[in-house]
Amino acid sequence: MTTNDAETVQVHEELACYLLAGQPASSRDLVAEAIGAEQLGLGTAYISERYNKKEAATLSGAAGAVTERITIATGATNHNTRHPMVTAGYARTMQSLTGGRFVLGLGRGVPTMQDAYGIPRITTAQIEDFVGLVRRLFRGEAIIGHKGPAGSWPVLHLDGSLDEHLPMGITAFGPQTLELGGRLFDQVVLHTFFTDETTARAVATVKRAAEQAGRDPDSVKVWSCFATIGDHVPADKRLMKLVGRLGTYLQGYGDLLVRTNGWDLKVLERFLADPVIKGVRGLDVTGTPEQLAHAATLIPAEWLAPAATGSPAECVAAVRNQLALGCDGVILHGATPTELAPIVAEYAATASVTA
Repeated sequence: MTTNDAETVQVHEELACYLLAGQPASSRDLVAEAIGAEQLGLGTAYISERYNKKEAATLSGAAGAVTERITIATGATNHNTRHPMVTAGYARTMQSLTGGRFVLGLGRGVPTMQDAYGIPRITTAQIEDFVGLVRRLFRGEAIIGHKGPAGSWPVLHLDGSLDEHLPMGITAFGPQTLELGGRLFDQVVLHTFFTDETTARAVATVKRAAEQAGRDPDSVKVWSCFATIGDHVPADKRLMKLVGRLGTYLQGYGDLLVRTNGWDLKVLERFLADPVIKGVRGLDVTGTPEQLAHAATLIPAEWLAPAATGSPAECVAAVRNQLALGCDGVILHGATPTELAPIVAEYAATASVTA
């Protein structure tokens, strides 16, 4: 935690948020949110990618242009939706625009969506190959005749005078990706709605993989992506942000989440087979209050428990527990900077008590 003397803002490098969480009314809302996140003292502003109004490169540039201190990170984009020179050029431009405040965060993507759009599914070998290429490009290398898991290109070259380290992150779910993050990336973002046991296990996996690769485990920052929905948020929005979001995950890749957390697969089967749930595509986007209320009856309370809910004090206690589990930072997920203000104020006010 630091203090920004120029703005008298207490900076919490260990806290972050997503900009344009969920489905924004307008992409331009990002401008006010980026400024708000910085004024709130958050350390990082994450940008997720959806193809409708949340293309990551455009949003990253806007966030970088209207801020002065906060780190801008993608969480996440996919390496195979752009030519590697386009992605490297995007990252280099962001580093120049922000004075080095950018983190290129990658992810595997959603298999069902990739299949529908004809985008190849992403493998560990492809990610590893791609990261190696980007690292070499940022060292100023000219890469000739590359043939590898990520693809084949006659020439890849960014800038011969360049010799920088580009911070890179990965969103991780299963042990294979967690290990990849530990041995190769600068930071790892865990998935939302991980139980305490799953979170602690994931952190240990990342740190152990870093150590086995000869790296300092502390050099790999593990972020908890933690649903944060305080009671000051209207009840209908809380339902959308909590039940709707978890319900959408269960619809998209519920089997993976349930197995990872050791939950009951039969509960998931009943949820997905429910006629109301089957009639809704994306509960956190199109679900009506009635549909969300119905979904809440199908999801066990213990599945919704891995979140910061209740009063600001209760939310802060839950956030601090994520740090106690070994996470290096907590992304206060699913809330705007305005919605996070009372929680961050409570976090700052009680920092000396827990120090």
